[in-house]
Amino acid sequence: MSMSFSSSTSFTCTSLSYTWPDGTTVLDGLDAAFGPGRTGLVGVNGSGKSTLLKLIAGELAPTGGTIRVTGEVGYLPQNVTLDTALRVDQALGIAAQRAALHAIEAGDPAEGHFEAVGEDWDVEERALAALGELGLGHIGLDRTVGEVSGGESVLLRLAALLLRRPDILLLDEPTNDLDLYARRRLYAAVSSWPGVLVVVSHDRELLELVDRIADLRGGGISWYGGNFSAYQEALDAEQEAAERMVRVAGADLRRQRRELADAQVKLARRKRYGQRMWDSKREPKIVMGARKRAAQESAGKHRILHEERLAEARERLDEAVEAVRDDDEIRIDLPYTAVPPGRAVLTLARLELAYGARVGGRLDLHGPERVALVGRNGAGKTTLLRTVAGELAPVAGEAVAHVPLRFLPQRLDVLDDTLTVAENVARFAPGATRNRIRARLARFLFRGARADQQAATLSGGERFRAALAALMLAEPAPQLLLLDEPTNNLDMASVRRLTTALESYEGALVVASHDLPFLRSLGITRWLLLEGGELTPTTPEELADLA
Repeated sequence: MSMSFSSSTSFTCTSLSYTWPDGTTVLDGLDAAFGPGRTGLVGVNGSGKSTLLKLIAGELAPTGGTIRVTGEVGYLPQNVTLDTALRVDQALGIAAQRAALHAIEAGDPAEGHFEAVGEDWDVEERALAALGELGLGHIGLDRTVGEVSGGESVLLRLAALLLRRPDILLLDEPTNDLDLYARRRLYAAVSSWPGVLVVVSHDRELLELVDRIADLRGGGISWYGGNFSAYQEALDAEQEAAERMVRVAGADLRRQRRELADAQVKLARRKRYGQRMWDSKREPKIVMGARKRAAQESAGKHRILHEERLAEARERLDEAVEAVRDDDEIRIDLPYTAVPPGRAVLTLARLELAYGARVGGRLDLHGPERVALVGRNGAGKTTLLRTVAGELAPVAGEAVAHVPLRFLPQRLDVLDDTLTVAENVARFAPGATRNRIRARLARFLFRGARADQQAATLSGGERFRAALAALMLAEPAPQLLLLDEPTNNLDMASVRRLTTALESYEGALVVASHDLPFLRSLGITRWLLLEGGELTPTTPEELADLA
């Protein structure tokens, strides 16, 4: 689909501010300009990325500053909701043109039909081509939205935007509800987009396709040329330099403290020497008085100089520490989760699941294996995990866990919102003392008062960490951990924390996910594709070739 865009297409934010009705300030005086090409907008949860896109799209009005946009804006929000009764052509925004075309073809020469069509005589062909590019060719234009899956409805919204040919395309977490197959289609659409594109995402594969990264942090944007890998390299170099500056500034502060202490010792000696001279009256009183005044003046200047140097050294250290990103990592020691290599962990045999899915044959899991469970949305991955966890009874066959297990569902409903973080963990480990729970929670970055936060008040990343802590610190220690799409809606810092937490986990792991970079980072030992009710071995290379 060829589109022509002006190289001047862009949008500029000047002193842009936004405050929510409850008084929470998200953006305060942001200055930024976005030009042609693909920009990946990244930042921790709550930094204001989605709010910025809504402001640019005109869905929110700024509380201060201005946004200047040249060109038409197309916006794909994070939570796509389409009326299930809509026909596909209505969702694409071409129903009126299509009806007029059909009327003209049927011999109705009414002027209104020609006005409705305008210059767009090939609208049906373009619509079908857009659907085909996104893997939705099988849907056609006459089906209703209720007949397509959640992931397909995201792609349908994208197809509608592609048909409109906006100059500026804004995508907010577009891959969250997409399976591996749908993600490939979206990646292809993003790769070939010729205009201005800004995508908010935590999907590393998607961010490898951008031309630059805009890092929204502390209310300002830092720009990095290149894709996510280049950004990560630049960030690592910055972090290394910042940490080096902390070491230099720390050493300087210690030196300034020593010099101040040495100076005070010298001044004290001089003072004692002067006092002895005064007491022995070896020189005329007027000479000794002048010398005493000069010494006091010199001592005062000396002390002020060293104190100023010490204050400057403290300031440099504070600035250096400020430059180091505070992305603490979860470090835990869970020896009781260890599983010996030969130990039977899980057996699945001739399993028929609720909702029509089935897993033929037999699957045995032994020792600390790490299994990736992949497949299309709707293939039955969640149903399989819930059956293994004992939440759903199998229709036939058996799913037997031979070790203690815990299941972390997508919706994180393992937490009781009325309880604090510490109280939630205590529910899963009733025999543990209060001090033991709080000491272990500190490893999950819930230190001091943070452990007393009510679960209902936690941010997305904190909620995930609390749910993970509750399961991993449970008693008996889980030797099989089941995770369902754990990286959905997590920022990159939280994904890194999850990865480091799972590095220290010594039990067996089964993870259902569409996030291939995350799965690779876990040291997966077995890849299983659930397709048509069959679990078949696969490889990440085969999955990367899916279209």
